[in-house]
Amino acid sequence: MVGCSLAPQVKRKELPNTYLVESDFEVLSGFVDENYDEVFASFQKNCQTQKAKKLYGHLCNITEVANKKKFFVDNFVPYRVVTKKNKTKGLLTGYYEPLLYGSLKKSKIYKYPIYATPKDLVVVDLSSIYPELQHFRLRGRLYNNRLIPYYTRSEIEKNGLDAEILCYCDSKVESFFLEVQGSGKVQLEDNTTINIGYSNQNGHKYSSIGKYLIHLGEIKKEDISLQSIKKWLDNHPSRVDEILNHNQSMVFFQRKAHGATGSLGLELTPKRSVAVDRKFIPLGSMLYLDTNHKAIDTHIVFAQDTGGAIKGPLRVDLFLGSSQKAQEIAGSLKEKVDVWILLPKKRVDE
Repeated sequence: MVGCSLAPQVKRKELPNTYLVESDFEVLSGFVDENYDEVFASFQKNCQTQKAKKLYGHLCNITEVANKKKFFVDNFVPYRVVTKKNKTKGLLTGYYEPLLYGSLKKSKIYKYPIYATPKDLVVVDLSSIYPELQHFRLRGRLYNNRLIPYYTRSEIEKNGLDAEILCYCDSKVESFFLEVQGSGKVQLEDNTTINIGYSNQNGHKYSSIGKYLIHLGEIKKEDISLQSIKKWLDNHPSRVDEILNHNQSMVFFQRKAHGATGSLGLELTPKRSVAVDRKFIPLGSMLYLDTNHKAIDTHIVFAQDTGGAIKGPLRVDLFLGSSQKAQEIAGSLKEKVDVWILLPKKRVDE
């Protein structure tokens, strides 16, 4: 891991809630090893979005450069992301695009529904009245002309929903983890595959079933992973509902033309796309990550997604793809990470 002495913290208008320390590329140990053809292609793809164009301005209009590494060194400044108390170490986890098996019709095998957004779900955006709430949405349902909390996972499990069912899958556990990942593929009985992605959420706070199993003393903290959770659930079928319903949050989906798509609206790129907390890291921004994990061989990534469990300025979730290897890495990835954000040397409005 690299270090850097903490200079006085600076703020930029693009990140009003984030504490930064101006740095330079010399402290980024893996910067020389990057595949800059790949990074530049990812930067151009990122610049297809308005959020990235707003952040990087005229740099998004550059389509060809002779020396791609020099392009980044000459045009960007790395700012180390720190907390208010100068904490520098964050947490890096991984996510993947799962493959489920399902059918468009319910049967004894395929009986677990994957819902589209319910017809009676009300989403309230208060940002026009309270600008400080621009990243928050109030979700619920109307009852006697009052907005009340929407149904919980356990209530939906018991009573169903007034919503389109996109398909039925063969595993309640895999359906649950599809929600955690946010998107996935479903292979149907005729061997065709459909892509589904996040559409909405029931408004209840996400609660980790991994932490719940640790609290119950069922799995040791040092042993917790996607694999160990799935194994525990397989070995305790009578307690599956109890554990899954601990997380009363529920995600609803929609059909997608392409594979995993993030909150920025772009199809995610393995090992180049990350989920962040957009209260601190703007969607569309370019980040530099430094971690010791041997399977992570990329450093420059792009903030193109969000997640219910991704909270705080130093919390990063790396998209790893849709392969079995991606699932294995994502299931156990939990590493300390140093985070820099790469911003233009000159303000866009200068």
